[in-house]
Amino acid sequence: MATTAKRQLALPVTLSRDLERLARRKGKSMLAVLQDLVTENEQDRLTQEFEQIQGYWGKKAKEKGIITARDLKRYLAKS
Repeated sequence: MATTAKRQLALPVTLSRDLERLARRKGKSMLAVLQDLVTENEQDRLTQEFEQIQGYWGKKAKEKGIITARDLKRYLAKS
């Protein structure tokens, strides 16, 4: 079973040159730079999603007066 998929990618000339320069500067192949960029983008997206969820539930906790871990333990003990 194949672990990679072959893809052909057409890039505008300026973007291709930028990618080539970046790869040279980092001492990596253009493919490795693209893989890093995709991974970084996914990590940024997940971080942003986490922060949004954390903000939502933090707001809900404050509405219920839960500020500290002790407050949370008290609240959970009541439930």
